[in-house]
Amino acid sequence: MVISERKPMEEILGFLKGCEKVILVGCGQCASACKVGGAPEIEEMTALLEAEGKTVLGSVIPDSTCNLLLNKKELKSVKEQLKEADAVLSLACGDGTQTIMKNTKKQNIPVYPANNTMFIGEVERVGKFEEACKACGECELGWTGGICPVTMCAKGLVNGACGGAKNGKCEVSPDNDCAWVLIYERLKELGQLDNLKEVRPPKDYSKQLNPRRLDANKKASAEA
Repeated sequence: MVISERKPMEEILGFLKGCEKVILVGCGQCASACKVGGAPEIEEMTALLEAEGKTVLGSVIPDSTCNLLLNKKELKSVKEQLKEADAVLSLACGDGTQTIMKNTKKQNIPVYPANNTMFIGEVERVGKFEEACKACGECELGWTGGICPVTMCAKGLVNGACGGAKNGKCEVSPDNDCAWVLIYERLKELGQLDNLKEVRPPKDYSKQLNPRRLDANKKASAEA
């Protein structure tokens, strides 16, 4: 899940300076789960903007705002309002915000983010999230007992531990458990401690060159 949090209202109003008429676009998936892009948040943002003298012409919550075609289809519900709008305010993640921009280019109006995209994470419980994946393009979970050293280790080490941990806690962020202590204990439970004897090669950061793309259909055809 993509984890987002709302930007300070002061920053949002800064984006909308000079904009009177606004359309709000949320997201029915990740942003809703994070309580920054669902129906209650759209309603709250509407009230906040109207209190600042803005006019909210309309709003829409696509089921998945980062889905280009679905986004385009659901934006049709505010097609007429887009003709009058000075700006679109996205209550989705950064990906969703860019998808909205691509689908509103013809209207030539700016799309501004209401949220900061924080990380890819897991839901610990309702409203509480923990970063779980850096999307590095070279997954290490197969030999670390399912614990990601790139994300969980503050230094992103693939040949740990660094030696600075104390009482099982990270020297960089003492509130966090040392990832390599967790990895060691997990591999011990699995009877796979031999995994730690192999020196791993440095990460291939060429796999993180931005922007990245993946054509799953083309890959499947090539493998068929």
